[in-house]
Amino acid sequence: MKRIWLFDLDDTLHDAANASMPGIHVAMGEYMQRELGLPADQVQALRRRYWQRYGATLLGLVRHHGVKAAHFLHDTHQLPGLESRVSGHRHDFAAIKRLPGRKLILTNAPRAYALRVLGALRIERLFDAVISIEDMWMFGHLRPKPDARMFRALCATLRVHPSRCVLVEDTLEHQKSARRVGLRTVWMRRYRRRGGNAGPRRAAYVDRTVLALRDLVSQPAR
Repeated sequence: MKRIWLFDLDDTLHDAANASMPGIHVAMGEYMQRELGLPADQVQALRRRYWQRYGATLLGLVRHHGVKAAHFLHDTHQLPGLESRVSGHRHDFAAIKRLPGRKLILTNAPRAYALRVLGALRIERLFDAVISIEDMWMFGHLRPKPDARMFRALCATLRVHPSRCVLVEDTLEHQKSARRVGLRTVWMRRYRRRGGNAGPRRAAYVDRTVLALRDLVSQPAR
């Protein structure tokens, strides 16, 4: 059976720290101030609390404030001029094209944003499908990464044993959850290493660490 590659988007396929994350963080803060009626200092504390508890600010807003996920995602991902800031590495994209097996995007970002980024990078045709946060609803609840239930459901939908799937991702918490379900894991460190949140050099739940996606071709995940 062919391997299925699940590629994260932000800080895995492109430099989101420069292209989009600053704008998204500002937009999230403004959204919460406007919709919840909170001052800026309380917004930042609430965001940290929800991120630590749920792994995503959005989940806390949906659960505790009745925020509509679609409204939040639309408002916080407008990002004028995004396409001019998106950048990636051609050698990495050429390597992805050569990888055997199916290739999918698996991102907690909204679909419209993901398609804009892929279009700007001109790599949309490299992938068989885009699985975005809108596809991660389960029984009326949003289950984005790192929710293990989403990983299990995805493997069932793809009709493949988890061990045949490889998650290529920059976020260790997502890697940990995927490995627990049985997926293979590749930690992409190009953009994380440059920042201040590089994480440990080795983790038991990470099968491979790469500094460039082209390394997947030279030494494919087993």
